Amino acid sequence: MAALTILSILFVRNLKIENPGKVQLALESAIGWAQDFFEGIIGKENKRYIPYLITVALYLAVSNVIGLAGFKPPTKDLNVTAALAIMSMLVIEYSGIHRNGMKHWVCHFAKPVPIVAPIMVMEIFIRPLSLCMRLFGNMLGGFVVMELVKQVVPLLVPIPLSFYFDIFDGLLQAYVFVFLTALFMNEEME
Repeated sequence: MAALTILSILFVRNLKIENPGKVQLALESAIGWAQDFFEGIIGKENKRYIPYLITVALYLAVSNVIGLAGFKPPTKDLNVTAALAIMSMLVIEYSGIHRNGMKHWVCHFAKPVPIVAPIMVMEIFIRPLSLCMRLFGNMLGGFVVMELVKQVVPLLVPIPLSFYFDIFDGLLQAYVFVFLTALFMNEEME
């Protein structure tokens, strides 16, 4: 968090409206791409949730890749992934209530037939549990595999595997988490 805060301060301290620098153009391009990506999922009318989704994506991307710098990624702790999943669940349910109203939100549990209401209520808790366990399991699994490889073949073999598990898999898991959150939000708001 300290690194993200320091980088944020450094990147935004000299922003210009006219003649922006290369760093500013790169940042604006990245933010524009992320906004377009999430608008494509949840729609322009729901753009109020995009800063949350971008923040979670950035946090997860940095958290999952921080292992390359020798730090223990926070996403290898079940408490962190559970907290992220609970926050996402609250945003998902709030977005549905805010968009359609409390009456529609309560009534949607009985669709298509009222007998499925208990299953629909359970889905509120299954979604964040799924998000939490998917992220935690994949990050912990990659960590365990890397530790086993380091024990068996400690010299050159761990380097390319580390790039896979720490960079590719870490960024992929960040993408999957925020993509599913946005998808669940869109589903809840329909």
